[in-house]
Amino acid sequence: MYANVIVDITHEQLDRVFQYLIPSSMHVEAGSQVLVPFGRGNRKIRGYVIECTKQAEWDPTKIKEILEVYPLQRTVETQLIQLAAWMKRCYGSTMIQALKTVLPMQKTVKPIEKKYYVLNRKEDALAALEEAKRKRWKARVRLLEALLESELLPADLALQRLNVTSVVAKPLEAKGILSIVTETTYRNPLHSISLEQKKIQLNEDQSKIVSSICNAFDRGERTPSYIHGITGSGKTEVYMEIIAHVLNQNRQVIVLIPEIALTYQTVMRFYRRFGNQISILNSRLSPGERFDQMERARKGEINVMIGPRSALFTPFARLGLIVIDEEHEAAYKSEYSPKYHARETAIERARLCDGMVIMGSATPSVEAYYKAQMGSYRLYRLKKRAIDKSHLADVSIVDLREELKQGNRSIFSRQLKEMIKERLEKKEQILLFLNRRGYSGFVSCRSCGKSIGCPHCDVSLTAHRNGTLVCHYCGYSIPMPQKCPFCGSPYIAGFGLGTQKVEALAAQEFPNAKLLRMDLDTTSKKNGHQEILEQFASGEADILIGTQMIVKGHDFPNVTLVGILAADLSLYSGDYRSAERTFQLLTQAAGRAGRGKKPGNVIIQTYSPTHYSILTAKEQDYEQFYEQEMTYRTMLQYPPKGYMMELLITSDNEIEAENTIHGYAALIQNEYNGTIKVIGPTNALVGKIKDTYRKVLYLKSLKEALLIEAKDRIEQHYHRSFPNGKLRIQFDFYQ
Repeated sequence: MYANVIVDITHEQLDRVFQYLIPSSMHVEAGSQVLVPFGRGNRKIRGYVIECTKQAEWDPTKIKEILEVYPLQRTVETQLIQLAAWMKRCYGSTMIQALKTVLPMQKTVKPIEKKYYVLNRKEDALAALEEAKRKRWKARVRLLEALLESELLPADLALQRLNVTSVVAKPLEAKGILSIVTETTYRNPLHSISLEQKKIQLNEDQSKIVSSICNAFDRGERTPSYIHGITGSGKTEVYMEIIAHVLNQNRQVIVLIPEIALTYQTVMRFYRRFGNQISILNSRLSPGERFDQMERARKGEINVMIGPRSALFTPFARLGLIVIDEEHEAAYKSEYSPKYHARETAIERARLCDGMVIMGSATPSVEAYYKAQMGSYRLYRLKKRAIDKSHLADVSIVDLREELKQGNRSIFSRQLKEMIKERLEKKEQILLFLNRRGYSGFVSCRSCGKSIGCPHCDVSLTAHRNGTLVCHYCGYSIPMPQKCPFCGSPYIAGFGLGTQKVEALAAQEFPNAKLLRMDLDTTSKKNGHQEILEQFASGEADILIGTQMIVKGHDFPNVTLVGILAADLSLYSGDYRSAERTFQLLTQAAGRAGRGKKPGNVIIQTYSPTHYSILTAKEQDYEQFYEQEMTYRTMLQYPPKGYMMELLITSDNEIEAENTIHGYAALIQNEYNGTIKVIGPTNALVGKIKDTYRKVLYLKSLKEALLIEAKDRIEQHYHRSFPNGKLRIQFDFYQ
């Protein structure tokens, strides 16, 4: 047996492992710490085993032997390496890709150092001051006088106010009159938040859930818990009480949130409760800030990390609890290999560190709710809102087909328009939700009917108000053409609906209203989300227009109206989860209205008013939606009633990609004799990105183990056939 070893996991380059022979007398497994001979001089160095294999990658006679294996200690590195091995096995990727996912902070960032001048002996300083005055060493005089007054002086302050550099201090340090002390400080992304300890009084239902989960934790029971609570039912307060209990047991906590837009309000609530015990991770932090948060976590200087999917790999040595808020969110699924799901990966990490996982949502994913129904998770319910006299909003459906028949071509139905005017008069706030960004969906010629597409990707370019057409996959952009590039017709225009266009039309319709827009374009700069949310929360705007990020988790007590402008945009996306995602979006959007003591209203504008996802969203009835959706999933054996795997082949050579994926389809059909159903092959939803061709194959089975076995067979075949990596392969499991 051989062991693939990383000899220095703190090094930036993780794309190189070294293979060693495992002596027959040794027990070695993934995660083991070993002592190995390294380099020409065979210097002894400690390493981590990432996987064991029977396959020698070099001449077996030249592979060195492991010198020693340390007792298996459950260090953070060991746990994360074992987690990476699990991800490789379950999701399909190289071990290096998995390691780069779980050990992302490898590049050391220069720390922030602060220097101080510290007075050692006052008598010597007085004598040195007299000497400096006699010899007219003015800078030294200023420094000594300042130190005699305060005994400690920051070097940056000495430079700014006294014009004294370290050159002046060095001779005094050599004589022992003062010391130059260097202190390393961490970059703290929460430095601007003021501390205000605050604890919420729980209602009876919340208290029962807290008591049940905390008692289970104390008994050592580690079954994952799911809190299904309607919007505004106080799930966050429940999380915080359980977190406080876990912290009291000297354990640490990771809180996952679905995306950056939730960070600000979520962090504020946690910070007021737990103060400096918490920190955050998100993609808007600088490399230095991210590195420092990981170091603080590694050293045990913080106990709660809040962030999106990547925060799951925070190097906590005493991790006891992982909370997954808004569990249903698609953002918890990785877009890159390994295409892991944070829900399943969190459960495995918790198992490795004897921790517990708690999930929560008003609209659980069908897969998670199925597991709760089957007993794999403990299910808890919160059926009423936490704030007294706060009730679910009244929801109305507007049939846009009827609006069009009656001559209304506006994006605002007559009912929505009237309600917006009424709310503006009452000085109440409004959310207008659209699941798109940009000014219009695409640009098309009315003469020849062709749309303008990206030359590098199989998608249409999106029109923006600044007169450019942009590809949101590769970034390609061109100015808006005056004539059709295909037929020369001047009848070329944008079609569809985007947030910029909604903003422009709302400004025309409601000229006295103050508008804010929140989408990926307006939040691209650092702290962009926070600034917009603060403005809206403080009442600086009447109407907030935005994409999904405005309807997920935010709490605005003065919002009494939510307008969903085009409910169908997510309904016909070509994904078997489209009805589920539509229900979730509409229900989450509806949950933003009436969260305070004022009643709320929601208007759903749609061309499909009788679709079950829209009707059940109107009633905010998850159980009814789940029943109908499970009927559909059962008939077609979609997850959770079956298992699916996507195989994606990408290559610069379309013929090679086509031949390869057809070969894998034939391989599975021949080997598994119908126990795995093969769908495809075909082009991916976007068949070409950045001049790279993309082919997909879907495999379905009632047994997950069969799909994992098929993945392993395809991987083995791939590594034999394409050692040069000209053709790339990715797996995506639907679970």
